[in-house]
Amino acid sequence: MNLLNTLVDKGLRRETPTREEALAVLATSDDDLLDVVAAAGKVRRHWFGRRVKLNYLVNLKSGLCPEDCSYCSQRLGSKADILKYTWLKPDQASQAAAAGLAGGAKRVCLVASGRGPTDRDVDRVSDTIKAIKEQNEGVEVCACLGLLSDGQAERLREAGADAYNHNLNTSESTYGDITTTHTYADRVDTVRKAHAAGLSACSGLIAGMGESDEDLVDVVLSLRELDPDSVPVNFLIPMEGTPLAKEWHLTPQRCLRILAMTRFVCPDVEVRIAGGREVHLRTMQPLALHLANSIFLGDYLTSEGQAGKADLEMIADAGFEVEGTGEVTLPEHRAGGGCGSHEGGGACGPATTGSCGSAPEEPRTDLVAVRRRGAGTDLAPNA
Repeated sequence: MNLLNTLVDKGLRRETPTREEALAVLATSDDDLLDVVAAAGKVRRHWFGRRVKLNYLVNLKSGLCPEDCSYCSQRLGSKADILKYTWLKPDQASQAAAAGLAGGAKRVCLVASGRGPTDRDVDRVSDTIKAIKEQNEGVEVCACLGLLSDGQAERLREAGADAYNHNLNTSESTYGDITTTHTYADRVDTVRKAHAAGLSACSGLIAGMGESDEDLVDVVLSLRELDPDSVPVNFLIPMEGTPLAKEWHLTPQRCLRILAMTRFVCPDVEVRIAGGREVHLRTMQPLALHLANSIFLGDYLTSEGQAGKADLEMIADAGFEVEGTGEVTLPEHRAGGGCGSHEGGGACGPATTGSCGSAPEEPRTDLVAVRRRGAGTDLAPNA
């Protein structure tokens, strides 16, 4: 297929596909799916070999968020029966992080619900970062605390944070349909603040919310301008009690096309399979490792994931290896210059609810399990 040959050549040269080429990847048929995966896999292996980076989430503060993001079980007015608790103490968070690190995680992602941190919250998280780093040599720490005010990114960096996550989630034109309590521009501003402070920018999206192909291409172009080092691709988990509980648009085949699209447009960026992989990729998860070079280990913020042991077995069985703490994730031209060192900008992006390929299946609500273990509970975490 000429399209795939062109995309591989561009990926090896770090050239961004055209809008038409990106849309064409999303429009490929299921008959061509393995060819698409094989082509994107060449780009993935060129820049990242067969390494898989493991990340571990620690939910520092769960639920009771004043924002109204429709996809989120922690949102204002959520009826989802999730864990709700206030800030974990630094030693509690460090203990939770240790479980993920013992399971092979290289990066700990510290997440807290809310619009954004107060200065006191930044102090809390800074103490937590220091506690984790003191007890775990070589660990990477990423903070995800919502919208940042001036000077807060710099304070997190001084405390030892390596990265900051803030996803764009969907296109600017449709953002108001998903969230009304803050704007798309607010999110862009926070990613830029993190970048400017010297933190590794992490920003991605959520697929499966009913958006169009064009919406997701707009997200791709915006992420390219922001040039994140890592791009988490989330697949919507339709949690009961949220406005998007009935949105089941994804099939395993479509998720693979989304990840292939992401790899072609983000050839040398850490592409992470984030929330929802167990729900939507299901038994096709091993194929996804040929496209993405990073996953979350164990559970997510408010939902349970695949058992950590099963994640490790899946990686080994698929012929990949867990990336060690002594290995540099990003290619030299990005890692050497830090954030924003990618000439011409990075890029990222996935796909949509188009009409090509498999039709969505019946909702698999049996695969959505609310998290009842780990941080904020007395039960052992999944790692």
